[in-house]
Amino acid sequence: MSATTLDRAPAPVVTPAPRGLVRTVLRLHRAALWIWLAWVAGTAGLLLWLLGPGAHSAQHALETYGYGGLLVTGGPADAYNSLFYYPDTLITLASFAVALFAGGPLIARELESGTARLAWTQSVSPARWLAVKLAVPAAFIVVGTGLLTLLYHQLWSAHANLLIAGIGPRSLYFSLGPATVAAPLLGLALGTLVGLAVRRTLPALAFSGFTYFLVYAFRGNHWPFQGRYQQPELHSRSRAITSTGARISDPGCYDDKACLAQHDVVRFTRAYLPSPDYWPRQLLETGVLLALTAVAVALAFGLLRRRAATG
Repeated sequence: MSATTLDRAPAPVVTPAPRGLVRTVLRLHRAALWIWLAWVAGTAGLLLWLLGPGAHSAQHALETYGYGGLLVTGGPADAYNSLFYYPDTLITLASFAVALFAGGPLIARELESGTARLAWTQSVSPARWLAVKLAVPAAFIVVGTGLLTLLYHQLWSAHANLLIAGIGPRSLYFSLGPATVAAPLLGLALGTLVGLAVRRTLPALAFSGFTYFLVYAFRGNHWPFQGRYQQPELHSRSRAITSTGARISDPGCYDDKACLAQHDVVRFTRAYLPSPDYWPRQLLETGVLLALTAVAVALAFGLLRRRAATG
């Protein structure tokens, strides 16, 4: 009886689990991860200091000298007013950094070095590769900026009275919401799209930064992006308090010492952009940013499909 040859089933193709891809992304970009964590911790520490010890000395100076006196003597309250805006600057710079990172090290460098195509030949589809590349940093961005935005909003609620009146506090207040979290996500999507289009690290860095700068400039000058409050004009409900404790209409002195002395203003109570105005505009801006992010991500996946198909 002749031996029969048994047909062996082909060995199953082993595809790396999503968890393995996540570990790979974290390992490849661990330096960027540690920088991000250090930035979040440092900015959170500054916010907590402004919420606690920093505010105590500024409040004591305000109670001792009054609002007009603080503008003359400077000191803790003047320094506090300046430091209050630093986290906002750090968050803005972080959004630029996210766009640069996405365009350069995250996408273009791997395309330029051939690492991405090597992964695609090892049963990792280009779409899944890009999905993990976007999802991992997006998770850290949402958690980090979300935490900082919550701390910043708490700081505003507790100590906005220590700021010099005017356009500055009003501009800051509008940035303390979900749009602050959506902005770096747009930077991530735009940087990814640029990296896929350019496929060279240094040019991708330059184009990613320039692209996000254009978005930032447009956001600051056009409605519904209210970064610089061009139009429509945003309202503030402000009352001035005299040395006798009387509340009067805000004379619009802000940092004009002579005007403050003339009206005997020692402090202000201010409610910039009250909730009936705040949330519709904040949510509208957030929705626009997220919609642009979705468009950029869709274009990135479409471009990746073409690149992978043509080789």
